[in-house]
Amino acid sequence: MKKDILRLGTSLALYAVAACVALALVYSITAPTIAGLAQQQLEASLTDLFPDAESFEAVKDALPSVDTAVAFEGAWTAKRGANILGVAIKANGKSYGGAAVMLVGISTDKRISGARILTLSDTPGLGANALSPTYFVDKSSKTTFPGQFSGKPVSDPFEVKNDVTAITASTITSKALTLMVKRSGEAGSAWLEANAAGGVK
Repeated sequence: MKKDILRLGTSLALYAVAACVALALVYSITAPTIAGLAQQQLEASLTDLFPDAESFEAVKDALPSVDTAVAFEGAWTAKRGANILGVAIKANGKSYGGAAVMLVGISTDKRISGARILTLSDTPGLGANALSPTYFVDKSSKTTFPGQFSGKPVSDPFEVKNDVTAITASTITSKALTLMVKRSGEAGSAWLEANAAGGVK
């Protein structure tokens, strides 16, 4: 009986080791691909936010967030020649289905140049509609949920169901994403006010 238990335990241990080795191997192969795709997504989104920019430079100093519900993962200046057109902030916050990541562009005129959702795990057909290019919060102008922020002054209230149109039956998602845009807009405007006129940081 003890020999059987020992044999079973040894077999399970070997299977566990083999599974760990296999997972490590798969990760080592797929990690560079995943990282490469994420970089491509970031570069494409930066270009979407600032189509007139000739280059993007990472901001060396971390931008502070005044809200514990929103964290900033990075920021990039959009430049045309030596001129700064704006700054893009990668923001992380909690939405209905978990972590959400957005890239928000802020132009030197203190307006949101655009917002792109990079990661969202909310309910399909509800909160996930924020990702859909065919779901419109304004059907007449074919404006998507993130599209409604383009050109919006940072000084606006950014209140869902007031100056921001919510996704139908997805108030939590709408509020979470809107908060990320608002906090990014505030931080980006403050950074631009301190740096855009005085040169590149």
